[in-house]
Amino acid sequence: MTLNQLTAHEVINLIRKKKITAYEVMQNIFNQIDKVDNLIRAFLVLNKEEALKQAKEIDIKVKNGKELPLLAGVAVAVKDIIATRGTETTCGSKILKGFIPPYNATVINRLKEAGAIIIGKTNMDEFAMGSSTENSAFGPTHNPWDLGRVPGGSSGGSTAAVAADETFVALGTDTGGSVRQPASLCGMVGLKPTYGRVSRYGLVAYASSLDQIGPITKDVTDCALLMKVISGHDNMDSTSVNLEVPDYLKSCQAGIKDLKIGVPKEYFIEGIDPEVKDALDKALKIFEKLGAKIEEASLPHTEYSLPTYYLIATAEASSNLARYDGVQYGYRAEDYEDLSSMYQRNRSEGFGSEVKRRIMLGTYALSSGYYDAYYLKAQKVRTLIKEDFDKVFSKYDILVTPTSPTPAFKLKEKVSDPLTMYLSDIYTVPINLAGIPAISLNCGYSKSNLPIGLQIIGKHFSEETILRAAFNFEQNNDVEKKKPSITPAKHKGAAE
Repeated sequence: MTLNQLTAHEVINLIRKKKITAYEVMQNIFNQIDKVDNLIRAFLVLNKEEALKQAKEIDIKVKNGKELPLLAGVAVAVKDIIATRGTETTCGSKILKGFIPPYNATVINRLKEAGAIIIGKTNMDEFAMGSSTENSAFGPTHNPWDLGRVPGGSSGGSTAAVAADETFVALGTDTGGSVRQPASLCGMVGLKPTYGRVSRYGLVAYASSLDQIGPITKDVTDCALLMKVISGHDNMDSTSVNLEVPDYLKSCQAGIKDLKIGVPKEYFIEGIDPEVKDALDKALKIFEKLGAKIEEASLPHTEYSLPTYYLIATAEASSNLARYDGVQYGYRAEDYEDLSSMYQRNRSEGFGSEVKRRIMLGTYALSSGYYDAYYLKAQKVRTLIKEDFDKVFSKYDILVTPTSPTPAFKLKEKVSDPLTMYLSDIYTVPINLAGIPAISLNCGYSKSNLPIGLQIIGKHFSEETILRAAFNFEQNNDVEKKKPSITPAKHKGAAE
């Protein structure tokens, strides 16, 4: 096993014990990126020079016997929708190409204070609008498990980078499943925190009432480690909640005997892949062996989640993306007649087709005469969905569901049919509408050797509980843990 294949907590321990150096670690990481990223295409920007410089500084501290911060020497990849001072942040869009933020997002400052090394920015669906990372203006990212398939989205670059051992951990964002769904499709761990648990300051907004930053990692321990660093109140974010951050690592160590688990019947409908259902059934038996109590539960308004989500999210996107006009920064059309035509050309040429589709849908839902019929009704249904979760959590500690109805699908398979693509997030969007936390982790593999994800959902601010359940499952899952074999010969032309 090479150094880049280790987990973050393993690297931390080895650096502290002086068995490896941070510089060696970073060299291994960038060697792996050089080796495979021309096939995966996870990264848009790399900070190699700065990363190696930081690694040397950590090694000097170790040599001098100085105390190290929690994440010293850990390579972190960051989704290109999170502001990084001095490093291009494009949101996967032509309209922001060349934009360099003058400040860091709060999560970036917290990672840096903890000694983490930001190695680069990762590819994503444009403005986080997508489920396959095919909507990026800079081309698609490929799934390390099968280069002819998608990694999921919209945080596909971050997740693929972790799965391909190009980084130890990564940050993604989750508006309707964009951390959990790619984690499922790439066999990684991805957590969407409770809305307000992690600061959104410096996160470029897609849908402000739904967006949340979350960690993508190789195991649950690393997920708990990252959550410990990025969580907490922030005065720069008005939606940030002022609650004490628990010791997530410590909470993982407790058992789950007598934990009450609900399994929503609405999540096992037509369209779920039989291999996904079989993997989940086997996972539930593991929870039972660990002493958990499992019962069927009901979330009756689940069927309305997707239309509700796509009305609210697009309406908020219509407002948030109105600010991009190409005047002060970003893409500027070359040929225009006057100011009005410049705005039109900048936006029509700068935004991709999926972003324009969602802006138009959101603008329509907010327009006079349709606001009550669409947007207001969607908000009322959102309340009903939230009440479903409130009711079910009065009886159960957690809910267990599939993360995605299928394993990773082929590149270009769903691009021409937006509705089919939207159904990829059918199990994840209700959680964002309710503002509650959920984690996805691997529970098995398909016959084609593609990862299958399990989703654990908790009540508001119960990250401790879902991490504990996930850790116990991970430690007792008898499915052999695999690594993807990244071989271009197997999928000729897949990365073209």
